Amino acid sequence: MAARSKARKRALDVLYAAEMRGEEPVAALEAAVAAGEGPTNPYTETLVRGVTEHRPRIDELLAGYSQGWTLDRMPAVDRTALRIGAYELLYVDDVPPAVAVSEAVALVRDLSTDDSPSFVNGVLGSMLRDRDSLVG
Repeated sequence: MAARSKARKRALDVLYAAEMRGEEPVAALEAAVAAGEGPTNPYTETLVRGVTEHRPRIDELLAGYSQGWTLDRMPAVDRTALRIGAYELLYVDDVPPAVAVSEAVALVRDLSTDDSPSFVNGVLGSMLRDRDSLVG
């Protein structure tokens, strides 16, 4: 598994666990690092901090693009993978947009329901189609 793919998986772990525990994700990340349990790839920290910083806008977009699904109704793993994918799609210049989508799909393929890959692909694919109007 490539380093950035591992970083995405670790970021998903941190963001998911923080949400389930009602913790602030950056604080959870910093506590894990301080305890020697944190990620070793700096890209994990980039993703956790970026998703946290842009979460209001990301969630607004995800709510609009996930037709018929509220964020609360989505499986938590799907919601977290969508947030990571949307962050990379909109805010990370050195990740090709198609890679952001495919990596988010890969996360849910391994960790969520059978329907999750097509759902995540559909939501992020629609955002990719409209990306130019969403960035900025």
